[in-house]
Amino acid sequence: QVQLVESGGGLVQAGGSLRLSCAVSGRTFSTNAMGWFRQAPGKERAFVAAITWGGTNTYADSVKGRFTISRDNAKNTVYLQMNSLKPEDTAVYYCAADRTLATYLRGGSDVDYWGKGTLVTVSS
Repeated sequence: QVQLVESGGGLVQAGGSLRLSCAVSGRTFSTNAMGWFRQAPGKERAFVAAITWGGTNTYADSVKGRFTISRDNAKNTVYLQMNSLKPEDTAVYYCAADRTLATYLRGGSDVDYWGKGTLVTVSS
């Protein structure tokens, strides 16, 4: 099993920044590709970004140029740096783990593991 614990959510004004963290424990060898999703009120969960432990990454068009995903292999932690935040970025952000990046490119509905989420609220 793999455990994912998110942290770093909170309330921020539009234009501000937040950094989310996801601590990974358990069978980390099965988590080659880590990612972030978000679910806004009344909407379906949507892909945000993903990265392999080798550093290959991919982003949703809506966050390109504003969000950066990174990872610290030694700490088994994945980060999501969010800059120039907008009210429409308000959502619960979920960390995800899977064997392959392809899972995220297909939409991520069958990701192997999920965290419980952390709330990000961007005020206008």
